[in-house]
Amino acid sequence: MTENAAPEPCYAGAYWGPRKESPEDCARRTAHLLPLLASCDPFLAQWYKPTRSTRDRRAHPLMPPDEAVLSDLFRGGANRESGGPIIEELGYSFWFGNGGSGADSASLQIKCGDYAGANPNCCLMPLPRKGLNAERITTAPVLTSIVRSQVLAWEPDWAVATSDDYRKRMSPTSDAGTFVGWVTYFSRHRGTVPPLPAPVRIEPVENMGTLIILTPERVTTHDAGHVQLGRRVGELLARAGLLRPVVP
Repeated sequence: MTENAAPEPCYAGAYWGPRKESPEDCARRTAHLLPLLASCDPFLAQWYKPTRSTRDRRAHPLMPPDEAVLSDLFRGGANRESGGPIIEELGYSFWFGNGGSGADSASLQIKCGDYAGANPNCCLMPLPRKGLNAERITTAPVLTSIVRSQVLAWEPDWAVATSDDYRKRMSPTSDAGTFVGWVTYFSRHRGTVPPLPAPVRIEPVENMGTLIILTPERVTTHDAGHVQLGRRVGELLARAGLLRPVVP
C-alpha cells in the first residue's frame, strides 16, 4: 500500500456488559467524552442533535455539552413496546453526528444502561471514509487517542479501532471482545496482557486497563504482514484468556 492510497474505512467502538445506568448517568459519561474527542482532532470538535432533514444537521449544537439536554435525548431513546411503558432493563440509545456529510462525516451511536445481558452496551463511532479528514484521522496516534477517550468516559470491558475489512479477517463472528484490531483495549478485569512481538506497542490507560497498538503504520488487509501480525497477536491474547465475548 502506498502512502497516497486511500485508507480502509475505520470505526472505533467501546463495548461493555450489563450495567444499570440512568439517562443522567449516560448523559454524564457522554458529556465527559465529547471534549476528549475534541482534543483528538478538530473534525471531532463539533456535534449536533439528530434531525430529520440533512439540511438541518448543524441546526442544534451539542457543544459545549449540556447534561440536561443529553439526558433528555437518552430518555427519548428508551426501549418500549408500542404505546407501553419503558423497558428499563434494555437501556437507552441515540445517534448523533458531527455535521459532516456522506463519506466526510463522523457519528456516535451510543447504547447504555442495558442490564438485561443479551447484547453489549456500546459507544460506536464510524469515522470519515474519504478525504483529508479520513487521511488525518486514520492514523495510529489519532485512533489511539479516540479509543483512550472512549475508555476514560465509558469504562468498557473492551474497545477497538479498526476497519471492517480487517475485523472480518481477524474474526469469523466479529463478536465484541473476540478479535484484535489496529488499536485494541482490554480492561484489567479481563486479565493481564502478555508480552507481544515488535512492532506492537502496549500502553496503560490509568489504572483501568491496557491499550495495544499493532503497528505505527496504517493497517490494511492488503498488507500480508499486517494480517499475519494480527493473527499472531490474537493467538497470544487468546492463550492468555483475553479474547472472549463481552456478552457470552
